[in-house]
Amino acid sequence: MIENPMDAATSSDPRIGLRAVRSLRELADRLESLHVNRARTLDMSWQEIADALGVSRQAVHKKHGRR
Repeated sequence: MIENPMDAATSSDPRIGLRAVRSLRELADRLESLHVNRARTLDMSWQEIADALGVSRQAVHKKHGRR
């Protein structure tokens, strides 16, 4: 776990910076899944979710539709 993601992401050591990027990507994926699931629980349409994420309805449904 990275204590300060901003410091790690801007580190002059690329190993630290790359680990920070991976951690942030994993966090973003978990947050997206959490909020998509909440949105579906609240009966939001795939189109509404896609619009909020800035992607196509097909893309968001393909990624989250089978969960």
